[in-house]
Amino acid sequence: MNENNKKSIQEETPKATQGVPAAQPSSWRKAMSKRWVFPAVYIAAAGIILTLVWVYQGTGDKALNPDSPKETVETGAASNEGAVTGGDQESVEVVAKSENFVWPVASPSEISVVKPFYDNEASSEEHEAAMVQYNDTFIPNTGVDLARGDNKSFEVKAALSGKVTRVEQNPLTGQVVEITHGDNLKTVYQSLADVKVKQDDEVKQGDAIASAGVSELGKNLGNHLHFEVYEDGQPVNPQGYLPEK
Repeated sequence: MNENNKKSIQEETPKATQGVPAAQPSSWRKAMSKRWVFPAVYIAAAGIILTLVWVYQGTGDKALNPDSPKETVETGAASNEGAVTGGDQESVEVVAKSENFVWPVASPSEISVVKPFYDNEASSEEHEAAMVQYNDTFIPNTGVDLARGDNKSFEVKAALSGKVTRVEQNPLTGQVVEITHGDNLKTVYQSLADVKVKQDDEVKQGDAIASAGVSELGKNLGNHLHFEVYEDGQPVNPQGYLPEK
């Protein structure tokens, strides 16, 4: 029985072919059989894929937006241009609001203040000079009265740019023009003749609005201009706003 078993084993065991070595495990299989190989290969493959995706996206963005920098620059320039334009408009508005008063006459050197503004803090002599007498009544002067030494008429001009908000004929003060300005300022021109503006007209500083004339209230002054300045609805001394001649 032992001989039969030996014979069977010998018959079942394959014999190596002479001259051909028996098959050996390859180095690749040895490497793949190690535990750390698969995670390392996975990480490397993932890194390569992510790199390719990143490169592809960057190339796609450049292809889709070849002029993006240019557009950004142009947009920025347009924004800057708009800012400059807006700045210019703001500057214009600021200049208009900060416009300084000018004398409301064509030739200030030919004009004198013949009756001053009634200032509560002035002296008694100044108070007396600033009172307007009408019949037996004395009225504090709420403006200044301007006239030539030869009693001739003269051209009346807008002291500030603004909008004409009133044009009327008053039995005591004569023809009246009121101009409203920014900063809660208002100027009033009385004792006029030959009025050249109408209500709602926009006038610029220095525009001719009328000529000096006469009025019942200031008839003893002859041809003159009664000029008033109101700030926040209250009369203020015009000479505090008018420049030195």
